[in-house]
Amino acid sequence: MTRHLLLLATIVAALPAAAQLPAVHVEGNRFVNEAGETVVFRGVSIADPDKVERDGQWGPALFEEVADWGANVVRLPVHPRAWRARGEEGYLELLDQAVEWAGAAGLYVVIDWHSIGNLRTEVFQHPMYETSKGETARFWRTVSQRYAGNPTVAFYELFNEPTSYNGTLGRLSWHEHRELMEDLIDIVRASDPGTIPLVGGLDWSYDLSGVREDPVRAEGIAYVTHPYPQKRERPWEPKWEETWGFVADTYPLFATELGFMSADGPGAHIPVISDETYGEAIVAFFEARGISWAPWVFDPQWSPQMIQSWDFEPTVQGAFFRDAMRRLND
Repeated sequence: MTRHLLLLATIVAALPAAAQLPAVHVEGNRFVNEAGETVVFRGVSIADPDKVERDGQWGPALFEEVADWGANVVRLPVHPRAWRARGEEGYLELLDQAVEWAGAAGLYVVIDWHSIGNLRTEVFQHPMYETSKGETARFWRTVSQRYAGNPTVAFYELFNEPTSYNGTLGRLSWHEHRELMEDLIDIVRASDPGTIPLVGGLDWSYDLSGVREDPVRAEGIAYVTHPYPQKRERPWEPKWEETWGFVADTYPLFATELGFMSADGPGAHIPVISDETYGEAIVAFFEARGISWAPWVFDPQWSPQMIQSWDFEPTVQGAFFRDAMRRLND
């Protein structure tokens, strides 16, 4: 153990000074920094680093651009298939670079295990999301050991979007999902007690209603929702409050995916079709409750896109959230 701690201290000490962001932790229903000040995270998700690197766009400029848009956090979605295809050593090199470049740009990092499906039955929505309980646990053991003590890596999003896909992936209750996440929290905290685990709800991480009577049995965590516009019909606000907004009264809440695009846009699909009316409503809802947020996705191919090209020209939703981040993160 002593040798392991010395190695971690050496790694952290070797990071560039610019990457040494103030550590954040949970107090009550807030994220706070070392001075006890409330921190609300507003940023973006990029595409899978493996995809961005294969597109020839992987480098510090990407993170500098995200910071220039006013973000204070960047989410890194790691697809299980990409993790296996690149190999652990190769993928960790990408994550190391992302953490260094993000820290230098003043951005905190969310590392997200980007699977969609039922971890209990190990049946998933698409081959790119295929994983297992064992692989998921090994991923978090590896990642938590590597970034323990690095304050830039503020969050571990344990499982992107739990869903039974209308029963086609097998049964999945909140109780069962909660217990799976508690196992992962224990694994993470054995190596890294400081980074904040993020636990998503059911229904593709939308529905946190189970938290009312059956919260996660762990301190210092935060919850996740993905409140895309077509998850519920208008008026949105009462439904948001009932299904996930209430969580922010007691615990920190982080909407790690949201976004909108027109029905005729490239890759438009349910549940993301809407316009700025949704953007205005959801940001106002977040800000009234101190909820952190990060739209999907800072990429010109994956939808709903925030940029039209790698020249970083914003889409309609990109311009909307860029302006909101610049205003609110000032």
